[in-house]
Amino acid sequence: MSGEVDKRRRQALIATAGVVGGAGVVAALVPFVESMEPSAKAQAAGAPVEVDISKLAPGEELTVEWRGKPVWVLRRTPRMLKTLEEVRDQLKDPESKQSIQPEFARNEHRSLKPEYLVVIGICTHLGCAPTFRPDEAPADLGPQWKGGYFCPCHGSRYDLAGRVMKGSPAPTNLVVPPYRFLSDTRLLVGAETESA
Repeated sequence: MSGEVDKRRRQALIATAGVVGGAGVVAALVPFVESMEPSAKAQAAGAPVEVDISKLAPGEELTVEWRGKPVWVLRRTPRMLKTLEEVRDQLKDPESKQSIQPEFARNEHRSLKPEYLVVIGICTHLGCAPTFRPDEAPADLGPQWKGGYFCPCHGSRYDLAGRVMKGSPAPTNLVVPPYRFLSDTRLLVGAETESA
């Protein structure tokens, strides 16, 4: 009987070889598929950023990073809000028709809540970083200056809503990123508002 083939044994060996081979293929594919997913660093770079604004006093600004860019959160005072009306005739795009912002920011204060301004802190001219200049009528910026952002690279000026002033080389207002309030003291930069 040495010439007879044990068919059950052969089928068991074929099934075992198939399972082991299939497991090997899966084991080889897992790292390949995982390599196609974005890294944790890449996911974090594009993920929304939660910002605690509970300690932000009126007139103060804080900076957070979102997608590798500085995002400024300014808590405006009643006086700062009043200047938005006063400088309207000095602006290139007072209604933000040519600028980038979510639909909810197409208003005079360019924000969900007038008290808080949220903008990307990069000049729309050549990508320099403007400085926050809340002081009114400083000697170096002149008597018309009501506070805002000044880009030292080429002289672009923005008001306290991030709107660019006439005569500035910057073509558009500062960019308003998507954001929403999670509560009165927390906001989420990078996530569109649900109430927009």
